[in-house]
Amino acid sequence: MLELFEHNRIAYESALSMLKENGRAAIVHPTGTGKSFIGFKLAEDKPEAVVCWLSPSEYIFKTQIENLKAAGAAQPKNISFFTYAKLMMMDAAAIEDIRPDYIVLDEFHRCGAQMWGNGVQRLLAAYPQAPVLGLSATNIRYLDNQRDMADELFDGNIASEMTLGEAIVRGILTPPTYVVSIYSCEKDLEKYQARIKGAKNSAVRDAAQKRLDALRRALEKSEGLDIVFQKHMTNANGKYIIFCSSVEHLKEIACHIPEWFGKVCGGTNIHLYQAYADDPGTSQAFAAFKTDGRQGLKLLLCIDMLNEGVHIDDITGVILFRPTVSPIVYKQQIGRALSAGSREKTVIIDVVNNIENLYSVSAVQEEMRSVIDRYQIMGEENRIVNDSFTIIDEVRDSRRLFNELEESLSASWETMFGHARAYYRGHGNLEVSKRYQTPDGYSLGSWLNTQRLVYAGKIPGILGKERIEKLESIGMRWKNRYDCSWERFYQALCRYKFNSGNIDIHASYVTPEGLELGKWICNLRQAKNNGRCGYYLTDERIAALNKLGIIWDKVDYQWERNYLACAEYYRKHHSLDIPANYISEEGLRIGAWLRRMRKIRSGRQNGAAPLTETQIERLDAIHMDWLDTYTRQWEYGYKQALAYHREFGTLEVPAGYVNANGFPLGRWLKNHVEVNSQTGRTAIKVTPERRAKLDALGFKWTAEDSWQKRISACEEYLREHGDLDIPPNYVIDNVWLGKWLYKCRKTYRGELKGKSLTEEQIAQLERLGIDWRTPAERAWSEKYEAAASLFKTEGDIKITAGNGGETEEIARIARWVARQRTLHKQGKLSPEQAVKLNALNAKRDGSRAPAQRRE
Repeated sequence: MLELFEHNRIAYESALSMLKENGRAAIVHPTGTGKSFIGFKLAEDKPEAVVCWLSPSEYIFKTQIENLKAAGAAQPKNISFFTYAKLMMMDAAAIEDIRPDYIVLDEFHRCGAQMWGNGVQRLLAAYPQAPVLGLSATNIRYLDNQRDMADELFDGNIASEMTLGEAIVRGILTPPTYVVSIYSCEKDLEKYQARIKGAKNSAVRDAAQKRLDALRRALEKSEGLDIVFQKHMTNANGKYIIFCSSVEHLKEIACHIPEWFGKVCGGTNIHLYQAYADDPGTSQAFAAFKTDGRQGLKLLLCIDMLNEGVHIDDITGVILFRPTVSPIVYKQQIGRALSAGSREKTVIIDVVNNIENLYSVSAVQEEMRSVIDRYQIMGEENRIVNDSFTIIDEVRDSRRLFNELEESLSASWETMFGHARAYYRGHGNLEVSKRYQTPDGYSLGSWLNTQRLVYAGKIPGILGKERIEKLESIGMRWKNRYDCSWERFYQALCRYKFNSGNIDIHASYVTPEGLELGKWICNLRQAKNNGRCGYYLTDERIAALNKLGIIWDKVDYQWERNYLACAEYYRKHHSLDIPANYISEEGLRIGAWLRRMRKIRSGRQNGAAPLTETQIERLDAIHMDWLDTYTRQWEYGYKQALAYHREFGTLEVPAGYVNANGFPLGRWLKNHVEVNSQTGRTAIKVTPERRAKLDALGFKWTAEDSWQKRISACEEYLREHGDLDIPPNYVIDNVWLGKWLYKCRKTYRGELKGKSLTEEQIAQLERLGIDWRTPAERAWSEKYEAAASLFKTEGDIKITAGNGGETEEIARIARWVARQRTLHKQGKLSPEQAVKLNALNAKRDGSRAPAQRRE
């Protein structure tokens, strides 16, 4: 039987009462308090009822079941589990088969997503009488216009709500030890050294330099991270989560692991894991970290929050490496180190890399103070178990010296006002840039900006009525240039929304007034997503942008748009076989998008972030075929080869063979072994898997020597016919032998540009008795030999009317000789032919008898 913690038992009873009365109940408890057990208790107490349990991923549910079994309880048999993605793809008939008596919406804030929300709404509409229990650590969708999903799904029926600070005050979660440390401040010291060097007043320079030197000494004397970790990470076999700000930051931290953590465990037995949302191996790494029971230090490097619904009970502590972090992120990350029922005190080490960020945790303390005040007012002091937690400040002296240094570099208010008044008298206004300095070297622009920030209440400072009046007397404009810039761009954005109905603006868009509105939106997204909101992008302005419907994560937004279009295509066609050039009704090239998803999944898309497990699950839900076009084409060719092998028992296929399906199997097989002379690669990529498949069919990977094959064919012809007078159209064993010899002769004579024969090839052909001459050359030579032979026996030959006794053959030769003499005179014979013809003439002249002299 499942026994609930007291706080969960009270929440469960409240939920049962609310379910009975209203049919809807939500429970909002922080991470680590065991709220999933409340849903399991409902299933255990209603064994005859069918409980439909919905969750963002199967992995979350499996982890919760593991935690349930670890608590000694059995897995309820009456739970029908579905992911939100699977429910989204179910048709009415499939939803009808569920027939739930109760519905549990785990991480119910995720139901605000459009497609997941549609699936949930169809389920709720199909079973309006089924009570619905919601579980989540938050009911607010912060990046979705602050939507309250408890209001939307449960009509505001929250059976139990608890903050992280309240859980610590009540003793549900054990308060941690909080340690503040610092690293990598050299850039800050260089910045202040430059400010000191630029100061015009020698007294100011001397005083500031003393304080900077003292700050350097304090930082040098302060303990390094290796000592801080050794001092406060007392469990050398513990599990610690290290939060980083980005993938690059994570890799940087990973390089320092032996240096910083070696002393904790004696320099050995450090087991390092890495996990972040876009890494396909996150689940595997997280599961290995969770179950690692080996001796030695276990460190999990991760970025931001771990996957929702996933918790580790035996965490020893967390380490926060960050450039800057908001109190909200503090609270989320700290919650990962706390677990209900655990009396082990965890450690949280907050490591900053910027002197100006040396402040302690405040968000959780504020929640704790609020809860304590409420209990004291209500007379319930007995519920206060913890009123604080230990904070160890390792850099207190450094922070004091920093404040003194900053004060020494800042001139007095009256001095700076004097410079402002002098500027106003000379220019008639105070419109200076933030970096403007007076001729004396005073940073007037920065000082004026500071006065505006103090006036607006954005930073602490003293600016009474008298100072305000003095500044206004010299034309002070209280809105700084950033505020003015904000107003201009925000008003332009409102006009765009009014005219277009949305603010999905292209990055290159420029308003008719010349404002680069698209670039401005991109900069806002980048600032917010990187945690660099600062004074410009305040919470109030973020809320105003949310009301206009701003898309903070453009990449996820575009992914969602393309996915929804693919899901719609699948509903209509029951297939995702989408042509690459297909464009949806919304103008999205979803065919090309699917090809890109396949490349990303296979790791062939350089520079692209890996798909998350949730994205893969959602694509699987609409029957995504992860094989790319080339792989599918290869698999089709392999099926044709397999069929041929089954029929003939071999893959010795002629190169020109085309099967009954019209598939060029011979060419396809040849493309696996024939190497392109220019690229040095085969036309078809041969992976180990493909090689193994073809090996099983006995495929010969060594390409046959085409030259030797043709030489062998010539030898065969020579044996049969006694010569190499091969007809031009003669073909044997798929070799066009007559054409090949014709090309060899042309190559030998240098008539084919870029082609040549090796000496060995020439020798091979000559051993077979090849005649390198052209047919015309051979015919000329034959006639020449006939003429020479005739001259030798007959002497001169003439074609005259009186030679009627000559045979037809002699007449033909005589005509040929006469024609050659004419061509020779015209210069149309080759040099070799001219030499031979001259020799023939000499024979003719030599054969004539000398004329006898008449007496």
